[in-house]
Amino acid sequence: MSRILLVDDEPQILRALRINLVARHYEVAVAADGASALRQAADWRPDLVILDLGLPDLDGVDVIHGLRGWTSIPMVVLSGRAGSPDKVDALDAGADDYVTKPFSVDELLARVRAATRRAAVHDAEPASARIGDHLVDLAGKTVSGGVRLTPTEWRMVALLLRNPGKLVSQRQMLAEVWGSGHVKETHYLRQYMAQLRRKLERDPARPVHLLTEPGMGYRFRP
Repeated sequence: MSRILLVDDEPQILRALRINLVARHYEVAVAADGASALRQAADWRPDLVILDLGLPDLDGVDVIHGLRGWTSIPMVVLSGRAGSPDKVDALDAGADDYVTKPFSVDELLARVRAATRRAAVHDAEPASARIGDHLVDLAGKTVSGGVRLTPTEWRMVALLLRNPGKLVSQRQMLAEVWGSGHVKETHYLRQYMAQLRRKLERDPARPVHLLTEPGMGYRFRP
């Protein structure tokens, strides 16, 4: 039975979600503020977190950063903040998906299932791979030479390295890295891929590992 930690300061939402999740055989714990969420996560070790950004004590993005300091469990943000900057901040901090209030319970549960499936795939990913002069350790989240990657860059690299030689479509990468609500935001891909090449390729202008297939997607060449 999967464990889900619900973090929200609205009692009605906590109650409704808890009932729906328990009915679907999830084990559920709740927290009404950021500090409690961080303690609960450390003590209870959930398999997934559903998190509101508007908490009374800490900003939800700070909670995401706190959790990402020690765990890679999937996190789905559930928030009334509908602005693009808020979504980007949460996803860059390490959230796996973003659902805007008011929301459909069925859609949220579908996002939960998708995030859980992606996490299961990540658990089976290769331990390390070489890109240019750098050894990328997916398990330890380190890159040789002191290179540092953001959480979003790590998700992109992991997706490509799990599929060596295969085309990863723009739509697939956007859905898996930013969530299904961002499948048309192709400018995200251009920006972040340029950053990755600057950090990892010997000659970012002439990449040999992180390749673009124009109009289609990206490919990792070992």
